[in-house]
Amino acid sequence: MADTELAAAIKTALAAVEIPGGGDLASYAGLSEIIVTPSAVAFAIAVAPGMEAAFGPAREAAQLAAQSAAGTRKIMVSLTGGKASAAPSFSHGKPVPPGKTPVPGIKRIIAVGSGKGGVGKSTTAVNVALALQAQGLSVGVLDADLYGPSIPKLLALEGQTALREDGIFAPHEALGLKIMSIGSMLTKDQAVVWRGPMATSALRQLLRETDWGDLDVLVIDLPPGTGDIHISLFQQAVVDGVVIVSTPQDLALIDARKAIDMLRRLNVPLLGLVENMSYFIAPDTGTRYDIFGSGGAEQAAADLDMDFLGAIPLVMSIREGSDAGTPPMASAPDGPEAQAYRAIAQRVLAQFPAETR
Repeated sequence: MADTELAAAIKTALAAVEIPGGGDLASYAGLSEIIVTPSAVAFAIAVAPGMEAAFGPAREAAQLAAQSAAGTRKIMVSLTGGKASAAPSFSHGKPVPPGKTPVPGIKRIIAVGSGKGGVGKSTTAVNVALALQAQGLSVGVLDADLYGPSIPKLLALEGQTALREDGIFAPHEALGLKIMSIGSMLTKDQAVVWRGPMATSALRQLLRETDWGDLDVLVIDLPPGTGDIHISLFQQAVVDGVVIVSTPQDLALIDARKAIDMLRRLNVPLLGLVENMSYFIAPDTGTRYDIFGSGGAEQAAADLDMDFLGAIPLVMSIREGSDAGTPPMASAPDGPEAQAYRAIAQRVLAQFPAETR
C-alpha cells in the first residue's frame, strides 16, 4: 500500500474515534497531517491547555485504530498544546526542574548545536561521542536533526531501526555507540515534511521510546538554528550542557551568538564553543591558510564569557572519513584530528563533578 493510501486508510479509521464534546477525530480541526514512513506512522492531536486528560482516551483509541490499519509500523500519536506537569522528580540523585522528566537509564545529556548548518556540527557530535567513549564511558547518540539527519551517513548505518513487540525502538549500534536517528526510518532522498508539533512529537518519542539501556552520556545532535525542536527538548528534558560549533567567519558567528542567546534565555548550561574548519595546512607545502578567518570563535567565546573548547582543522581526511562512515576517532584514534576531539571531550567532562561523570 502506498504511503498516501495508508494515510487515507488511517484517517478513515480515526472516524470511529470519539473526541470530548462530540464528533470524531478524523474531522477534528486539531488533527495534524498523518505522516507515513516505511517503519512508522506519526500524527498529533492539538488540544487546548487543560484538556490533555480529557483527550487521553481518544489518544489511546487513535493509537489502536491507526495500528489496525498500519500493520507492523510503529504508531506515534501525541497530544500537543498542553502544559507539562510541575511535579518535582530526581534523576541519579540530581533534582529535576518542574516540567522536566529524566530519561530512564541515562545519567547525563550533552547536546551539540550550531547557529547555522554546514559548520560540521554532526561530525563534531559523532567524534566527541567517540572521544567520550574513549574515556571509558558508555555513550549513545540521538540524531535530533529531524529535517536533515546526518548520523546514519557518518556512522555507515544500514537498515531500518528495529521495533520491538512492545513498541519500543531498539537502537542501532555502531563503533560501540548506541544510535537512534529518524534517518534510519526513511527511504533514500525522502524528506521529512513536518510542522513543528509533529517534529517535537517525533523527537519526544525517539528520546523516550528507545531502549537506551544504561548510558553514562547521551549526545544529542541538535538541528541548526533556534526552533521548535530545541525549545521542546530543553523544556521537557534535563540537558546538562550544550556545545556550540561554529566556523571562524563572522557570518557563522553571528548565528552562533543567536543560538547562545537562546540557550541562556532557556537557562540551559553552556559547555563551550568549538571552532571547526579552523585552518587548512597545505599537504604539499605545509603552509597554513586561514580560509574562514582566524580565531573568530575563540574571541567570540571570550566576548560571551564562555569556555573555548578547542579548534578542529579543515582536513581532507575528516571529510573523507565522514562520507565513508569512518570518523577520525575510529579510523585514526591516535592521529592529530582525534587528539583534538579528545581534548574537547576532556574539557567538557572537566566541567562536571568527578563523581557524576
